[in-house]
Amino acid sequence: MLDIIKKAAINAMDASNPVIVQPGTVVSINPLEVRLDQRLTLSEAFLIVPESLTRYEIDLSHVHKLSGSPDTEKALTDKIVIREGLAVGDAVILLRVQGGQKYVVLDKAVSG
Repeated sequence: MLDIIKKAAINAMDASNPVIVQPGTVVSINPLEVRLDQRLTLSEAFLIVPESLTRYEIDLSHVHKLSGSPDTEKALTDKIVIREGLAVGDAVILLRVQGGQKYVVLDKAVSG
């Protein structure tokens, strides 16, 4: 009887596909693709990417009007990159969502 209960519990756990932590590697950015292993590459449709792993830049371009002159002078014309986001070759930590249909890109993995 105990063996039957253990077997039923194991089967229930396997069927539910609990959350699993897996390493991956970014192989493409546009569209986003992450390779889990040699036989499985996840497309963007299967990935949930947090804002902290997306590119974020601020446009600082503006113009100064000089006093006593109708002319204006460009002060800054560049953008500043605050976060680079994911890049090809980045090692990432993935969480497989229960059910196995989606993966959350938790963070970049660094060695050290």
